[in-house]
Amino acid sequence: MVEVLIIPLDHIVPNGTPFFHINNERGETVEKDQNPILPGKYYVNAKDGFCVNNEPVLTRTISLGTGTRVQPFRTAIRARDSRCYISGVPANLGPMGAWWGFDVAHVFPLANEGHWRQNNYGRWITIPPREGGDINSVQNGILLRSDLHQLFDKFALIINPDDGYKVVFFTPDPYGNLAGSFIDQDLLSHPERPVDQVLRWHFRQAVLANMRGAGEPMLEHDFPPGVDMIQEIISSPRAAEVMEAHLFDRLSTEEFSAAPLSFGLC
Repeated sequence: MVEVLIIPLDHIVPNGTPFFHINNERGETVEKDQNPILPGKYYVNAKDGFCVNNEPVLTRTISLGTGTRVQPFRTAIRARDSRCYISGVPANLGPMGAWWGFDVAHVFPLANEGHWRQNNYGRWITIPPREGGDINSVQNGILLRSDLHQLFDKFALIINPDDGYKVVFFTPDPYGNLAGSFIDQDLLSHPERPVDQVLRWHFRQAVLANMRGAGEPMLEHDFPPGVDMIQEIISSPRAAEVMEAHLFDRLSTEEFSAAPLSFGLC
């Protein structure tokens, strides 16, 4: 199965013919089906030429935003989902106020609100929040098990809205039963569910982060007491972007400044 290989802007031409198809080394067309793809070389045959995608991948940290801007967002997502959006595991203790093991996650990260505003992604939102800007709409959030939240934030786990809302891993499925599953129809039928556009944005970012060139570096997120967090970030790949992401993650829940930051890191 070829789950993801390239992201064309328009993969179907007006007469219904696919924009491209995939051939193996023997020249045979590889069908899109449920069979796993075998190791080997594959070639993209396109009706017309295409360019390598240069869309940027946003550096994203694992976050648990707090503060006045996200409290209504958190409450709305918990009330709507009441279970993990991907695994379906119910938050049985939630009605007692115990949401242990479950996190409310932004699909498009709050720490990158500047990018959201710059590209007018707020146009996707039809249910504006009471406060906090349209990035905090219930349509940009899902409830996840805490372990799945980490994978989701790292672009290792996605929901493909253009393939029946299939769950896709960009790593081996550590649970053995989630990859290839589909989001529950009850969740999808909710009028306040996440809009396809934010799920599609997250899907595209995951493809670019994992499959373009050598892929994006894996960044450390666990900084126990006694560890020099700043030094670890400075010594990591893309240090300036990582530092900016961590700072915005901590600050953006309360206030946002559109001015770019400069750390002088190299």
